[in-house]
This record gives sequence, structure tokens and C-alpha cells, in this order.
Amino acid sequence: MLKRYIWGVVATVYFVFQMAVGNASAVELTEATRTVKLNDQGTQVVLTLKEVKQGKRLFNFACTKCHQGGLTKTNPNVGLGPDDLEGALPPRDNIKTLVAYMKSPMTYDGQTSIAETHPSKESADIFPEMRNLTDDQLYDIAGYILVMPKVQGQQWGGGKAYR
Repeated sequence: MLKRYIWGVVATVYFVFQMAVGNASAVELTEATRTVKLNDQGTQVVLTLKEVKQGKRLFNFACTKCHQGGLTKTNPNVGLGPDDLEGALPPRDNIKTLVAYMKSPMTYDGQTSIAETHPSKESADIFPEMRNLTDDQLYDIAGYILVMPKVQGQQWGGGKAYR
């Protein structure tokens, strides 16, 4: 009986700690951290905490099979880090171009459609996780992708060296 009581106390302390840490993490997302590029012209936008949280949830639902931690499992040479996103053609370092990519994905050089092999709105019949995502939800996912390097640093999309 005493053993059950001790485990109950340990579990309670653990869950209370997790709740406190989870709330602290949301508070750490300052306005500067949540400020990302909206378009190619460099217009900045400040994401709300709700948009970042929703983006995380949707990213985990639709993207983490291949992009856990910002890494690209199918091609570890190209991740979701800022340098890789900026180096793509066209650059995918802003919300507008990331949303366009999620609708109709192209190779890194921008020459060929990869909708048959990469989840997208264009291939929602093949990839059902994309089927019901709205433009607002794609915006939230893109925002989350752009915020994460500010939160995790080089670990986001940084490859095997940081895993």
C-alpha cells in the first residue's frame, strides 16, 4: 500500500512539473522570436502564440513522418533550417513561398514537380493528411517551421550532428 502511495506522489509531482514547464515554454516565445518573413519583399509578421501552437500541432500531424526536428529523412542534405530554405529556388524562407510549396512542391532547384512523392494539396488524393488543411492551417505550419530555428538553433534541421 505504501508503494502505491509513493508512486502516486511521484506521478503527481511529475505531471505538475510537466505542466509548469509546458506553460513556461509558451511564455518564452517572445514577439521577436515569433517575428518571421511573410513574403519575398521581406515584410515581417508577428505570429500569435495560438498560430505557433496550431502550427506545431499540424506539423506533427502532417510533416513529422519525414521532417522530425526539421530534418528531411528522405534527403538529409536538405533540411528545414534557414540556410536550406533560403537556398531553394525560389527561396522558401518566408510564409508565402512555404505555403506555395505545401500546395505544389517542387525540387530544390524549382525545376520539377514532386507532388507525386511529397505530401501536398496538389496530391491530397495520395496523401490524405493534406486533404483537409486550409490555407490558414498551411500558414500556421509555415510559421512554425520559420520560428523553430529561433527556438532550437542549429538543432532544427541541423542534421545528424545535432541528433
